[in-house]
Amino acid sequence: MTTPKRKPSLIDPSLDRRLILKDAQRELQAPARRLFAKRAITLGGLSMLTGCSITDDKSVNSFLTAVSRMNDRVQGLLFDPNRLAPTYPESMLTKPFPFNAFYDIDSAPEVDGASYKLEISGLVQDKHAWTLPELYALPQASQITRHICVEGWSAIGHWGGTPFAGFLKRIGADTTAKYIGFKCADNYYESIDMATALHPQTLLTFTYDGQTLPPKYGYPMKLRMPTKLGYKNPKHIVSMFVTNTYPGGYWVDQGYNWFGGS
Repeated sequence: MTTPKRKPSLIDPSLDRRLILKDAQRELQAPARRLFAKRAITLGGLSMLTGCSITDDKSVNSFLTAVSRMNDRVQGLLFDPNRLAPTYPESMLTKPFPFNAFYDIDSAPEVDGASYKLEISGLVQDKHAWTLPELYALPQASQITRHICVEGWSAIGHWGGTPFAGFLKRIGADTTAKYIGFKCADNYYESIDMATALHPQTLLTFTYDGQTLPPKYGYPMKLRMPTKLGYKNPKHIVSMFVTNTYPGGYWVDQGYNWFGGS
């Protein structure tokens, strides 16, 4: 009688399970780590890793980055470009709407609207720079939607601007391209997928609650996407580009999930 072969253990015997969990718990304390961990992994799954030691920061981060990129792909596949985010009545507006950035409110950039021009580059036909009067003359829309922060809070705001899909069509953007990147006056930078860019609720916003967008909320313009987490919504935009080369993002390059769906 042939004795069945024993399946090899999935756990490297040289790994210390207590250290694995300790390191993983420390790394998952960051808000972005907690978010994608909740959606994509469990601490129990970490103990099933094979062939690598995750008892040091470098390998733990490598693992979490790999899971985050997998999460990006899954979220992209699940994203429905026709599904709308909830909208709300004015009575539910959060007042005051919170300020949130990687700097204090007193450090919000003061952009000169008179000389401002939105620079356009990459895979587009019309690369002329847009002044604010030109942007304000575009077809307008508004929405009252919920801003969801990766840190765990949310707020309902009233945004007005031009549908981004229409703007992309107007400048002859290649909508088969993968990414749209943004650079901002506060040195922030971000990028999004084309499907989200074309979503009907994605707005290039110029106003908040019927008034010109104040500096604390992103003057002269903010990209508002109710289908994305807050850090994916760049403020103080000064340039944008369409590309097939992965552009990254300010927080993404520090380990946050790139797709950032809410």
